Amino acid sequence: MKAVVYRRHGGPEVLSVSERAQAEPGPGEVRVRVVVSAVNPTDWKQRNGRGAEAGTEVPDTVPNQDGAGVVDTVGPDVTAFAPGDRVWVLLAGTHGPEAGTAQEYTVLPATKLVRLPDAVGFDEGAGFGVPGLTAHRALTVAEDGPARLAPGSLEGRTVLVSGGAGAVGNATIQLARWAGATVIATVSSDAKAALARAAGAQHVLRYPDPDLAGRIRELAPDGVDLVVEVAAGVNAPLHTEVLRPRGTVAVYGDDRGTGTVSLDFGANLWLNTRYQFLVLYTVGDDKLRAGAEDVSAALADGALRLGEDRGVPVHRFSLADTAKAHTASEEGTTGKVLIDVTPAG
Repeated sequence: MKAVVYRRHGGPEVLSVSERAQAEPGPGEVRVRVVVSAVNPTDWKQRNGRGAEAGTEVPDTVPNQDGAGVVDTVGPDVTAFAPGDRVWVLLAGTHGPEAGTAQEYTVLPATKLVRLPDAVGFDEGAGFGVPGLTAHRALTVAEDGPARLAPGSLEGRTVLVSGGAGAVGNATIQLARWAGATVIATVSSDAKAALARAAGAQHVLRYPDPDLAGRIRELAPDGVDLVVEVAAGVNAPLHTEVLRPRGTVAVYGDDRGTGTVSLDFGANLWLNTRYQFLVLYTVGDDKLRAGAEDVSAALADGALRLGEDRGVPVHRFSLADTAKAHTASEEGTTGKVLIDVTPAG
């Protein structure tokens, strides 16, 4: 089978296509034929080494956490899945360096598979893994908010989505609207504003804007219930201006920041602000499973979709062009970067 592999940390040039033998699933494992693999920033950051020196040797590693495909064969004791089942996967690469989705077949524990609803395409199954689960976690961390998402679960709440045209921002908007929230999104350009509106945001505001807090307050006079934040350091002063008392900031990024977040103690004290930092790798299996169930329900309802008409332009690459796909993501291409691995049929 064909697999994309890197053997040292570095730029996209370390990726190469190799011929590898198919692994056999062991007890509790499933072999999946990957139809579509997706690229997220976490994939190229891992390839770069997350601070490790470029050129540092690593075990043969197949990149990409997200993907969707068809069960090929199951190992002993697996009863939840059968050959032919359509599935999407949860953080495939965390199972081991050779378990990523940039290959024709991957072997994973059955617990890392989620059934793909019948009417949902492989693109969505691959495209909303990391972004959808991150958005779900962000929308369910408020002290007095829901722990699960469903139609009506966010009714009456106002969510501010920072960076509404990004992958997580888009998934947050779509999921929040499905759950009944009012969504205010901030973006940096008119083109991105159009994407945030296509995702479903009722209100879209441009930044930079010296009166951004005032404009948000016009839309939410009592303050927003939840901020889903991609630029924690830059936007920290804004939070105390727009949050309601006991509001929550769910932080998953520090775009344009320094890696250090400074908070106004007094303002946050009197607001009883809750900050929840989040990353999927340590969130816990129970949270991942709950998120996967709710994301699948939203997919089945048609509430979560890719495509420019839903605010997510799709950029396709072949498996042989995985390095180009990584480059596109790393250069900040707006939308979803997908890799066609094997035929859907």
